[in-house]
Amino acid sequence: MHTRPAGRWSLLKRDLYLSRHYYVLMAPFMLIFFMFTVIPVGISLGLSFFHFNMLELPRFIGWQNYSRLFLGDDVFLIALKNTLLFAVITGPVSYIACFLFAWIINELSPKIRAVMTLVFYAPSISGNVFFIWLIIFSGDSYGYMNGFLMRLGVTLEPIQWLADERYVLAIVIIVQLWLSLGTSFLAFIAGLQTIDRSLVEAGTVDGIKNRWQELWYITLPSMRPQLMFGAVMQITASFAVAEISIALAGFPSVNYAAHTVVTHLMDFGTIRFEMGYASAIATVLFALMLGTNVLTQKMLRKIGE
Repeated sequence: MHTRPAGRWSLLKRDLYLSRHYYVLMAPFMLIFFMFTVIPVGISLGLSFFHFNMLELPRFIGWQNYSRLFLGDDVFLIALKNTLLFAVITGPVSYIACFLFAWIINELSPKIRAVMTLVFYAPSISGNVFFIWLIIFSGDSYGYMNGFLMRLGVTLEPIQWLADERYVLAIVIIVQLWLSLGTSFLAFIAGLQTIDRSLVEAGTVDGIKNRWQELWYITLPSMRPQLMFGAVMQITASFAVAEISIALAGFPSVNYAAHTVVTHLMDFGTIRFEMGYASAIATVLFALMLGTNVLTQKMLRKIGE
């Protein structure tokens, strides 16, 4: 007599019962994550189809917020272009820089490694340390950059770096890159420390001839979790540029030259209180981040092939 195979639900209940201790330990975090992340994202997605100004009840308007966003809001298109430019430049460059610096520092002695890690990580934990760039790019002759160029005779008058749309976006990108050696950098350092040295020795026996082959076939595949974590952090940071842009270029910046999707979201969400329209902006930004993360995951899976 054949026994009836266990159903999917019975197997799921069995796995849940066997792992109940893990779920109990995860419950506080999952509860907070669900309440303050999942639910707000869902509400924002639903609210993007409504007109809601915080004073009247929400009124369903369908896709009007999105049509207004892409067909009637020229400032949003400028912000979208700037944000994509930020993401294309600061995302990959900062990600590669984080890994290269971590890889180089990992080869140093422990004491020097600790000092160099602090030196590279310090700007990202120093609060508003990027305000020093206001002095460097000050629009008068006392600014370091203007003083340097005037002393060399390159220019006779001070350049309004942060009030000229030709320069302001590039300056914000430079400052963002300077601040980018943050959590991803530490994750890469930690990942490099956990690589099993026996894999390197086995790779040498199997035909690994140089450090680049060791990097591609052993180092990178061994730290895929750290690479994925670093990618998520850098993508999020590159799409969420706002504070630096506001501090350096003002809000709004001259001719919206350094305007980003997040600053546009802040404009409609915290100043004009058009919450339905702001939710549509947030949904577009979320879709951009999600799509970029999925694409990055597919690319990272090919490492070592």
